[in-house]
Amino acid sequence: MNPIFVAIDTPDIDRALDMAEAVRAYAGGLKLGLEFFSAQGPEGVRRVAALGLPIFLDLKLHDIPNTVAKAVEALAPLAPAILTVHAIGGQEMLGAAKRAAPPATKVVAVTLLTSLDAGDLVDLGIARSPADQVGRLAWIARDAGLDGIVCSGAEVAKAKSAWPEGFFVVPGIRPAGAEVADQKRVVTPARALEDGASVLVIGRPITAAADPSAVIAEIAASLKTEVIE
Repeated sequence: MNPIFVAIDTPDIDRALDMAEAVRAYAGGLKLGLEFFSAQGPEGVRRVAALGLPIFLDLKLHDIPNTVAKAVEALAPLAPAILTVHAIGGQEMLGAAKRAAPPATKVVAVTLLTSLDAGDLVDLGIARSPADQVGRLAWIARDAGLDGIVCSGAEVAKAKSAWPEGFFVVPGIRPAGAEVADQKRVVTPARALEDGASVLVIGRPITAAADPSAVIAEIAASLKTEVIE
């Protein structure tokens, strides 16, 4: 499985389609999030999916169990390869989401946003370190029957060790030398894979580049070289 999923973060359908076309030769899939879905809805997802790449629908659902289950049922016709819910919603909500999802859809729980760090957790009244918070929520997700979690590269090795069969989506991926922007816990693509990532979510380093196709080709080549070595 090609682990590179490109984050198409735009409300504009034409830009989304152009970007998807530019990266399709090297991408394993495309991530569509709230920005895109709020503007384009299910029909926009269908148009992007028609290009033939798996879709990671990153909506981070979080509500009472019945509401989340109904939302997942409503999204089922889109057949996303991956769908996100918030781990903080609790075990009952997570289980309801998984039961409502199509069998082929991997439901993964967002643990701690990569824009947050230890200081942010203190502000939120959480006394755990980021790694401990991710670990705690990973256990809840596993017990609820989910396929895996979303976590940063800083936590994926520990999560993989505790949950060998888990599916680990790692955002905040930055090739060496790339701008970090608003991400606080980032790693390189090769390091994330080495530590146990199943999927690498890469956005702005590719989509904001002058030549997105060349950038993703370079990333893909670097990962193949890493495997060979």
